[in-house]
Amino acid sequence: MRIAQVAPLYESVPPKLYGGTERVVSWLTEELVRLGHDVTLFASGDSVTRAKLVPICPEALRLNRNCIDQLAHHIVMLEHVFRDPDAFDIIHFHIDYLHFPISRREQVLGITTLHGRLDIPDLVPLYCTYPEMPVVSISNDQRKPLPWLNWQGTVLHGLPEDKFTFNPGPGKYLAFLGRISPEKGADRAIKIAKRAGIPLKIAAKIDRVDVEHFENDVKPLLGHELIEFIGEIGQKEKNEFLGNASALLFPVQWPEPFGLVMIEAMACGTPIIAYPAGSVGEVMKEGVTGFVVPDEDAAVAAIKRIAEIDRRKCRENFEQCFTSARMTQDYLRIYERMVQGRTAAITIPDGDPSWKRLTSPISTT
Repeated sequence: MRIAQVAPLYESVPPKLYGGTERVVSWLTEELVRLGHDVTLFASGDSVTRAKLVPICPEALRLNRNCIDQLAHHIVMLEHVFRDPDAFDIIHFHIDYLHFPISRREQVLGITTLHGRLDIPDLVPLYCTYPEMPVVSISNDQRKPLPWLNWQGTVLHGLPEDKFTFNPGPGKYLAFLGRISPEKGADRAIKIAKRAGIPLKIAAKIDRVDVEHFENDVKPLLGHELIEFIGEIGQKEKNEFLGNASALLFPVQWPEPFGLVMIEAMACGTPIIAYPAGSVGEVMKEGVTGFVVPDEDAAVAAIKRIAEIDRRKCRENFEQCFTSARMTQDYLRIYERMVQGRTAAITIPDGDPSWKRLTSPISTT
C-alpha cells in the first residue's frame, strides 16, 4: 500500500527530546516500512526514517530560535502533500484540522488522527463545518466532547518492544516525566512525594506558555532535599530514568487524550500512580500496572502499597496491549477498509447541543 504520513513540524520524527505525536508517527512509519509498505513521510529535514522523507524545513521548529511563524512552514507542507495526491492510496494526517479545507476540495482519501484535547468550545463550529472528515481517536474518552464526529476507530498508542528495557526494580525514587503545565500536575507530584517522604525526580520541558506556572507554582516547591528537577530529557535518558523509578506519578487533572508516558513506564516494568482523568482508565489496569487514585491522600497511601505491584506484570501488560506492532495493525485495518470504500457512517445524535451552537453559514454538501 502507498501510504503518506504527514507529521507536525514542531519536533523531528522521532523527536530528539520531548515530543509525543512525532514519536508515535515515527514508530508507526517504521513498522509500516518493515511490513513492506511504500511509505512517504512529510516531516522536518532532521527526521530519521527508512521511509521516503520529504523534508519541509531544515530542522524541527520548536527549538529553532530563528523560527517565528511556525504555521507558515505547515502551509508549505500542505502544498507538498497535495502536489500529487494520487501518488498515495491513503494519506494519514497528524496535524489536526489544518488540512480540512484542501482535503475537502481535492477529495483525497485521507484519515486524521486527533492527538489533542477536544473539549475546547472553539472546535465545535469547526468540526460542524467539516463533519465528513474521517478521524481516529487515541482513546475512547477523547471522543466524549464531540461524539458525533466521523470516527473511523480508536487506536491506542504503541511503542516498539525493544525501545525500553525491563527493570525488575524495586526502584529508588518517584518519577514525573512530561511537561510543566497546570494540567499535568508537577506541583501536585511534588506535594505527594514530600508527604510520602520519598525522593522525586522531575524530567520535564517548560513551554513558553507555561513559564508563569513554573515560576509561580512549581519553582517555589523545588527547594527541598527530596526534589530534583532534571529538565527535558530525550529517548536515550528515558529508559534509565523510568526504569530506576519505584513508580511514575501521573496526577493529571484534564481530559488526557492518551498519556504516552504511562506505557513507557509499563515497558520498563515501573508501576503508575495516576489520577482518574481522561484516558487513564483505558491505559491503566488497576492493581496490575499500578493504582488509580482520586486525590493526594490516596496517592500517598498508594505509594506505601507500591510493592504489591508485580513489575513483570507491568511489562507483560505492555507487551500484550501497547506495542507498535499492534498499533500498526489497527491502523492498517482502517486504511484497508477506507481504500475499499467502506468508511464508517457519520452519526449525529438527535438533539446534540453541539450542533445547535453552529453559527457558520458554510455548507458541508
